[in-house]
Amino acid sequence: MECRLVATHLKIQAGECVKVKGKILPEADRFAVNVGKDRSNLVLHFNPRFDSQGDVNVIVCNSMEDGMWGTEERETDFPFQQGDKMEICISFDTAELRVKLAGDKEITFPNRLGL
Repeated sequence: MECRLVATHLKIQAGECVKVKGKILPEADRFAVNVGKDRSNLVLHFNPRFDSQGDVNVIVCNSMEDGMWGTEERETDFPFQQGDKMEICISFDTAELRVKLAGDKEITFPNRLGL
């Protein structure tokens, strides 16, 4: 089962947080949160993978510019569990994006698109 939520035309300023809350499906092999200008220009593709595409308990982050994926970055400190509630907070500035995870963990990712 695939679930989608699309929020458009948000006026988010540097330093503000976009909070994403949800419940991970018990059978989920991955989920993703995309932040960007449109489907072809993503400043952040945040993709926790439980067991998907050869990755097990890894968070994959990437960007996409004009439909072309950038270089993936991987984080192995994996706080998510299938069937559990999750909450992340995404903020940015001109240099990087910060994703706050449970337990005061934080992932940083370069702002490759300058959005």
